[in-house]
Amino acid sequence: MLFIKRLSFFIISCLFTSHSSHAQDVYILGAGDKIAIMVFGQEDLSIESFLGNSGSVNYPFLGEVKVAGLSIKQVELAITQGLKGDYLVNPNVYVQVIEYRPFYIHGEVKKPGGYPYQPGMTINQAVALAGGLTDRADKDKISLYREADKKLKQHASLEHNVSAGDTITIEQRFF
Repeated sequence: MLFIKRLSFFIISCLFTSHSSHAQDVYILGAGDKIAIMVFGQEDLSIESFLGNSGSVNYPFLGEVKVAGLSIKQVELAITQGLKGDYLVNPNVYVQVIEYRPFYIHGEVKKPGGYPYQPGMTINQAVALAGGLTDRADKDKISLYREADKKLKQHASLEHNVSAGDTITIEQRFF
């Protein structure tokens, strides 16, 4: 029976990670993300947590664990190492982003504001979420401010990728 449970957990883990593993490997966690941490066979060690400004989660047995600035794989490794030995012999830890922090778009779009981020999103897709461009929008004057450095203005096109927490500005064209 234990073998069947472990096999089914492994299969489910593979299904979850097969199509999203690359996106989650490169995704860096930050304030505003909601994550789930699961330990196979240890329901009391499975939690869901919203990352606040501290970027930490309060995890059983380990206390405050800083996860902001880390990838999913790095968080899995940190939790595994923390639980290994003193608490569990060989913990099987799985971390998943349940909800990504939003990106922001303003300027010449019909519905400016914050929108849910999805991995692989482009500025063109972000514009679609914001109701499309206005009649006065200039497709050649798009600025992208990365979350890591909001003061650094990057020129962008509709094909550029957006990251969680980024801010997009669509400028007005002159007739």
